[in-house]
Amino acid sequence: MNQYIQLLRKEPIVRRLSTIQLIVYFGAWFSNVAIYTLLLNLGVDAATIAFVAMLHVVAGVLQAPFSGLLLDRLKPKKLMLVLIAIEFFATLLMIVVESKADLVLLYALIFLKMAAASFYFTAEMSLLPKVIFGKELQRANELHSMIWSLSYTLGMALSGFFVYWLGVRTAFVLDAMMFLISFVMLYTLKLEIGVIKTEENLLFMMRDTFSYLKQSSHAKHLMILHAFVGLTAFDALVALMVDHYYAGIIATSLALGFMHAARAFGLVIGPMFLSKIVDAPRLRYIFLAQALSIWLWAYMMESFYLSMAASVVVGLFTTTLWSYTYTLLQKNIDEKYYGRIIAYNDMLFLSVAALTSWLIGYLVTNSFSLEEITSLLGSGFIAGALYLAWILKTQTIKDVHDI
Repeated sequence: MNQYIQLLRKEPIVRRLSTIQLIVYFGAWFSNVAIYTLLLNLGVDAATIAFVAMLHVVAGVLQAPFSGLLLDRLKPKKLMLVLIAIEFFATLLMIVVESKADLVLLYALIFLKMAAASFYFTAEMSLLPKVIFGKELQRANELHSMIWSLSYTLGMALSGFFVYWLGVRTAFVLDAMMFLISFVMLYTLKLEIGVIKTEENLLFMMRDTFSYLKQSSHAKHLMILHAFVGLTAFDALVALMVDHYYAGIIATSLALGFMHAARAFGLVIGPMFLSKIVDAPRLRYIFLAQALSIWLWAYMMESFYLSMAASVVVGLFTTTLWSYTYTLLQKNIDEKYYGRIIAYNDMLFLSVAALTSWLIGYLVTNSFSLEEITSLLGSGFIAGALYLAWILKTQTIKDVHDI
């Protein structure tokens, strides 16, 4: 933990961005629990829940080709302020959703909010390698993921109680206020990061990016490797677990909060143990451990308390997989292409997450058990381990620790 504290002390920009990130994500998970609680209270079917989970990520997929081009042409601070403002208004308007007749509006607001959120995330991740490097960049990525997980833990857990006692709409209002606070904090941050001036038009930049990926096959394979972590898009799965197994023993909002918080606790503490020992070759074993932990979760799923315990184990490996594969990509691309490649990487990652959410709903409606679906998702990480072994054997990759 000291290494992350030292990073925050040394890098004021990272410190302020991390604080903003903590507030934004904390608020976001309030509305996330509220959304799924609202859907379950309205009595929607499994396909609708899976569709909403997919909407949370598909927005990022659709905007990524354009966001990447804009990131390499626009100043990051102004762009990020606009994106936070969009999230504020989209969240606040969710208070008008009262019945199934308003679901289309809810879909639109979720899409708008998550498109802006994904764009903001990509902007921040393309900004980091411009201000810090090497091992510190890995630490910043790990810190980013840990903050996400901490926000997820506190947001989901506290929101479960908050929604239970004060209601869904109050959670939406509080979430919106979180974005307002973040806007003010970012506005007052001195962030003088320029852009590489180019006379290239957007179409040429898009063609140039694909040409770069074609020539740099290692970057393409690292993007695919990172996308395997998208198989952990468990929001729809957890909502269905609560509805199928736990609704009779605990309130819906509380069950959602506890289940997400348990996994997020593992997400927070995992890097504290694994970051000291992981490198590119050893990352294969983290993929295998992720597969085993998800299979354990599937086995314990019917018991609420055992399922929470297994969720912690699932979370232990996810943050390291996400942050290390992300840092490997950042380490192995040219600065000129940071914004565009990171955006396409996020698009691929979110595509896998969206497909995972859709697949969960599809398989449930076709009589697959939740345990079978969970086991199938775990098997994907076996494929990830084999793919990483192939990459290391056939591609020239600079590891995170290489100078």
